[in-house]
Amino acid sequence: MSTGKMNFKAAAAHIAPVYLNPQASAEKACTVIAETARNGASLVVFSESFLPGFPVWAALYAPIQSHEHFKRFLNASVYVDGPEIERVRKAASDNGVFVSIGFSERNPASVAGLWNSNVLISDKGEILIHHRKLVATFFEKLVWDPGDGAGLIVANTRIGRIGGLICGENTNPLARYSLMTQAEQVHISSYPPIWPTRVPTQSDNYDNRAANRIRASAHCFEAKCFGIVVAGRLDESARRSIALADPTIAAIIDASPQASSFFLGPTGALMGDEMIDEGIGYAHIDLDDCVEPKRFHDVVAGYNRFDIFDVTVNRTRRKPIRFLEGQEEYETRLDAPAREE
Repeated sequence: MSTGKMNFKAAAAHIAPVYLNPQASAEKACTVIAETARNGASLVVFSESFLPGFPVWAALYAPIQSHEHFKRFLNASVYVDGPEIERVRKAASDNGVFVSIGFSERNPASVAGLWNSNVLISDKGEILIHHRKLVATFFEKLVWDPGDGAGLIVANTRIGRIGGLICGENTNPLARYSLMTQAEQVHISSYPPIWPTRVPTQSDNYDNRAANRIRASAHCFEAKCFGIVVAGRLDESARRSIALADPTIAAIIDASPQASSFFLGPTGALMGDEMIDEGIGYAHIDLDDCVEPKRFHDVVAGYNRFDIFDVTVNRTRRKPIRFLEGQEEYETRLDAPAREE
């Protein structure tokens, strides 16, 4: 197993997308990728659902009042092989930078099916990991469908072994353990800008900044890996688009805690920059720091009891159907040209 380059610089893009405009958001991501490369970064991480923004509206409206929000969000979501992801892949290759980016993924088998997805792109523009969030959390279930285990992969790259999970998955011990067992050295956690669970004027809201820190620190301490935690930003354009001139909705958005982006070392301690206002944060990562803590608690080696615990993970990519014509298998995509008979 190659451990790759021992030292590298990582970047956290604490940046707002151009809400519901995936093309413009992809171009904004490309600008950030180029800037981080000029600043010496080898890896840049974007937030959950950066393309086309996070569906906060699902928490703020009753389901019977959110159909139009869903239609707009659906139409702004992207295919993994679409031009928006392709544009980001090209920027990664052009700048020689690894890129992690979240996106709302359209399902080629359904006109209204979506997944909460993330891709890790190599410095050559190749997709190394394509992960779909295993279970949408709370109000997200009104937007995204369950994913599968195909993306529970740690990529062995020239800068180290990189894995990641989306938002609430970082509360799932088995999902985290599946990455630990692949010698993960850098763990990426992506989050939304806000995550309202209560009306703030009535009681305390969910403290996403504290919760994200607890989860990330726990994983880094248990896995003895570095953590890159990147949350989104909600700008005024997104606020207006979600609130639709409703002062009650706008007030909830304004009172909801804003998440931050930050870095953690293998002991779970903060390191590098922490970003609250919009911008790009950086940290220097030395993979050799992952070794010493493993001598204390290596839960995937000497600090486990494999005679007692037996864990199996199914990494099959799930499809609703397979079509066979002769020996050819293909998957029909909604915007593909019609097949000639």
